[in-house]
Amino acid sequence: MFAKFNELIHSERPVLIDFFATWCQPCKVMSSVLSSVKKNVGDGARIVKIDIDQYPEIASSQGVRSVPTLLIFKNGELLFRHSGLMEVNRLTAELKQYIE
Repeated sequence: MFAKFNELIHSERPVLIDFFATWCQPCKVMSSVLSSVKKNVGDGARIVKIDIDQYPEIASSQGVRSVPTLLIFKNGELLFRHSGLMEVNRLTAELKQYIE
């Protein structure tokens, strides 16, 4: 999985990664926010959810200490990091600035 993660973040298309946990209430709220963000950005970016309990080594490698944690990568570079909930329009605007 770690090799796939590295391949994923080295995409030329921006990738928004949502580190979440099934037991996390704010993560459930964030899931519906991400659905709206996906509609807003379409194919311009990928949105990937990673369960920290299933893939603790990936979460640890990215310094994830709380959930939800959102990261945006493009060409392997970390462009944005946020822990906690984010509003749909704010997250859409953040992601759109990395879409060409």
